[in-house]
Amino acid sequence: MIQYLDNIHHKDSKNFFLIAGPCIIEGEDMALRIAEKVIELTNKYNIPYIFKGSFKKANRSRVDSFTTIGEEKSLEILKKVGETFNIPTTTDIHENEHAALAAQYVDVLQIPAFLVRQTDLLVAAAQTGKCVTLKKGQFLSPESMKFAVQKITDSENQKVAIIERGNSFGYTDLIVDYRGIPTMREYAPVILDVTHSLQQPNQSSGVTGGRPDLIETVAKAGIAVGADGIFIETHPTPETALSDGANMLRLDLLEDLLQKLTRVREAIL
Repeated sequence: MIQYLDNIHHKDSKNFFLIAGPCIIEGEDMALRIAEKVIELTNKYNIPYIFKGSFKKANRSRVDSFTTIGEEKSLEILKKVGETFNIPTTTDIHENEHAALAAQYVDVLQIPAFLVRQTDLLVAAAQTGKCVTLKKGQFLSPESMKFAVQKITDSENQKVAIIERGNSFGYTDLIVDYRGIPTMREYAPVILDVTHSLQQPNQSSGVTGGRPDLIETVAKAGIAVGADGIFIETHPTPETALSDGANMLRLDLLEDLLQKLTRVREAIL
């Protein structure tokens, strides 16, 4: 997928590529600070980098959960991040009309896991001509993602990748089946969403939990079995994050992780 992004750096490094940023856009200053730090690290380790931030969260456990600082304001911030650092950006979309809207501001459109079977949404995303990432539903087999990919390619868009984010394991946990990564790589490049794979959803409090202590373990395994990219949500202070703080990686821990993952990548090439 990254071969279609003109503004991505280190494209020929043979390293994995990284999608990283806050769960949701909380403000311009924070978005720029996170992007600047991640760019510093990805330049150091020759990692192609796409900045991620949700302009709006639609899949929330409770009606009083935070959703956005404003749709247009968030999209403008994403655009500014991309222009300031000359890097590609991505955001998730939840409704058909979001595709054309977000495509004016970002380089990659992400389809959330719970919506990956929504044909009209996938077609709308594909028809923008942007790169499209498809999060595998927690309820889907790796083999079933072939048909989600086909919805994009049948819409005359070859710029597609799959994001693995774990499968439902009981009511309140997720587990990654690493056997699915080589299977899905037969259909499209595969990105392992490390932080969402460690969510603990459906908690009685109505707030999703997580296991950030296992981020390194899951990420190393993903690189070892051939994942093309890694997806990590990161924040300077996850405990104060407005969304998904329970499973995010603290920003100051990112360098150690990227260094180790780069060494794993070098070992398997």
